[in-house]
Amino acid sequence: MDILNMDACAQSAALEKGELSATELMEATLARIEAVNPTVNGIVNLADGDRLLAKAREADNAPRSGWLHGMPIAIKDLANAAGFPTSRGSPLFAGEVAETDDLMVSRLRAAGAIVIGKTNTPEFGLGSHTFNPVHGATRNPYDITRSAGGSSGGAAAALATGMLSIADGSDMMGSLRNPAGWNNVYGMRPTWGSVPADPVGDMFMHQLATSGPMARSPADLAALLDIMTGSDPRVPFSSNSPATFTKIDEAPKKLRIGWLGDWDGAFPYEDGIDEISQAAMGKFADLGHRTETLKAPFDADAMWQSWIDLRSFAVAGGLQADYADEARRAYLKPAALWEIERGLQMSAKDVLHASNVRSDWFRRTTRLFESHDVLVLPSAQLWPFDVDWTYPETIAGHAMDTYHRWMQVVVPAGLIGLPVVNVPVGFGANGLPAGIQLIGPRGSDAALLQLAQQWHGATHWPQERPPKI
Repeated sequence: MDILNMDACAQSAALEKGELSATELMEATLARIEAVNPTVNGIVNLADGDRLLAKAREADNAPRSGWLHGMPIAIKDLANAAGFPTSRGSPLFAGEVAETDDLMVSRLRAAGAIVIGKTNTPEFGLGSHTFNPVHGATRNPYDITRSAGGSSGGAAAALATGMLSIADGSDMMGSLRNPAGWNNVYGMRPTWGSVPADPVGDMFMHQLATSGPMARSPADLAALLDIMTGSDPRVPFSSNSPATFTKIDEAPKKLRIGWLGDWDGAFPYEDGIDEISQAAMGKFADLGHRTETLKAPFDADAMWQSWIDLRSFAVAGGLQADYADEARRAYLKPAALWEIERGLQMSAKDVLHASNVRSDWFRRTTRLFESHDVLVLPSAQLWPFDVDWTYPETIAGHAMDTYHRWMQVVVPAGLIGLPVVNVPVGFGANGLPAGIQLIGPRGSDAALLQLAQQWHGATHWPQERPPKI
């Protein structure tokens, strides 16, 4: 058997039964990384192989500590893992070794995971294209001349190529959804607050980003999510969520699924994106669900303005000290400077207005979810683009007026903290993969995962069409 193409839960079961050792799994993982990573550049700061094999042998001789016992994982290079550098893709932090684990990482280690390195990300996680001056670009394993997406692009490419069987990621503006769609894997942005952030800095103002799981099956997403979730008394708004893995194989009821299309023309799509997404809607109908096309439920321009204002406000809050130091400012990429300068210029009235629009949109979704269980949008508005681009400047003849306008399609869910699962939906005529977002009301994480699992049982896209690399 090819142990690296097994689902994470299958690997875990084999380890528990003694059919596979952690040492064998680590040896195979390191061999795959040596063979593939120089081409795709998904994993960075890989630990010494002898040290990792020693940790695997320790796991083989120790009682099981959780379902991840003895399993390799690499942490997205925005989070701290003790003993590993956290560069955040920036020369300002390259080589700075973390002394402690972030909360999420500590939970993964407590469940038995062996941290082997980090996964690549854009500088400060800004932009859905993974490249930075410290580690370079991550390439799409389905076409190495194309982007792997981002900001969890390194994780997605590592999953697609079998270098990892599960991965963590984070998502402010599609970073668990766009790269999953572009690498033919699953990624989940959970209900905001269910995976608590670290209790540092401001913990009340910025409710946009969250960590979440990535995998090659929804069952693996659920199993990993159950480790990542859970309230922490030090973190406001953190919540305890019901376990998702134990009910993952329960068939979902007949659902009412609404296709939001191109938001009445507000979201331009590259040729083929609408077609492959609507084909997926047809598949959901074949699975017994009721599907229909919906009119745009909210003003796209108002939502976009709310989003970019709240995002700039958040980014400026995190990076203003680096910006204030002229020597450090010189190392900030243009996207970071743009965000910081916008954020610093905002008044309290500007921020309040943006949050009021966000509140209006949330109120509108509560009515939408009275008549529909799931809403659907593409996970990206175009196919993976040239890896040497900074960002696409046009889509279908429409000019993109910011570095991130091309990802506007992920804003409706991200702005108000709704749970979303990216499911892979196949390949275009160009041979490149695509995905769609399954969006549910707050707290519907388990139901979305059940729907995704039903989809996976009918399609098995990651297993049916792995990259030839």
